[in-house]
Amino acid sequence: MRRLPIAALAAALLFVLVWYVSVRQAALFAIGIAMGAALAGARFGFTTGWRNLVVARDPRGVVGQALLLALAALGSMPLLGQFPELNAALAPPSVSLVVGAFLFGLTMQIADGCGSGTLYKAGMGVPLNMGILPLFALGSFLGSVHLDRWLVLGVIEPVSLVDHFGVAGALAATFAGLAVAVALALAWSGAEGRASWFDRRWLWGAVALAALAVLNLVVAGQPWGVVYGFGLWAAKLATAAGVFDPAANMFWNQPGNAEILRQSVLLDVTSITNIGILAGALWVAAGAPSTGRPLTAVQWLIGLAAGFVMGYSSRLAFGCNVGAMVSGISTGSLHGWLWVPLAFAGTLIGLRVRRRFGFDAA
Repeated sequence: MRRLPIAALAAALLFVLVWYVSVRQAALFAIGIAMGAALAGARFGFTTGWRNLVVARDPRGVVGQALLLALAALGSMPLLGQFPELNAALAPPSVSLVVGAFLFGLTMQIADGCGSGTLYKAGMGVPLNMGILPLFALGSFLGSVHLDRWLVLGVIEPVSLVDHFGVAGALAATFAGLAVAVALALAWSGAEGRASWFDRRWLWGAVALAALAVLNLVVAGQPWGVVYGFGLWAAKLATAAGVFDPAANMFWNQPGNAEILRQSVLLDVTSITNIGILAGALWVAAGAPSTGRPLTAVQWLIGLAAGFVMGYSSRLAFGCNVGAMVSGISTGSLHGWLWVPLAFAGTLIGLRVRRRFGFDAA
């Protein structure tokens, strides 16, 4: 498909949003398009960055992610401190977070994409990620349905670094944590890795995504997220089919979620940016189809199963690499800092499974 028809369709949807929905939703759709173009254009893969660090001792992806987090925090935390109407990505430390983050880190390596990675790779036409997308949505929905059962296992109140230490203190703590993470990545990479830590592609991707994440916070009133939109899509289908009663569920009978479930999907801020990410990635990939060896039947089965578990675990962990890590850390939520080492531990296991079934050769 050529880029002109894609651009025309995106422009048409943008017009519909401005005319029939709201200027804010149109702006968020445009932000999503830019996010998808940045993710796909820079190949800014959170999953790939972690895998390259572990397998190839290549720190460039992790350094790029740390830069994204630092810049997003620098833009977001002062806004949160100044404007109380803006919401941080706060979530409670809990047993569900421990289990969900570990499983998410494990399965994202098998599925070769996190939440945003699944979106932009599906938009680029990567077959496995296109197949995973609906299963991710189903898993995210089921995770939301079961979330109350997980929370009774143990949960504490969300912790906001901005509220506890102020903007300056939260920024200092965030920069210190990121500096430690980069130092560990460079130490693991060895002399050769430290000599090639800088990469222009990761740099411009980090700068673009950080700016867009802050812009999303300002326009939406809440941080960039991915997982909620997936679960909402499946919840709407299940409710319409009569197989799910949201009034009987702890998560979906909450006033905010119940209202969103009744409304058009075009009114949901997460859904509209997700649709934009798909469109932006599709525009970048137009005329350049994905290459790679076909997967075997066993690889397809394992990959699709991993995508479902990834969706389920993302809801238990209150987000993916975007919602929990990027938005959590950049807006000062303690759960974001807990999510990272747990997901990284899962990644170490996921890489073994990936090698065992030959995904790296595909």
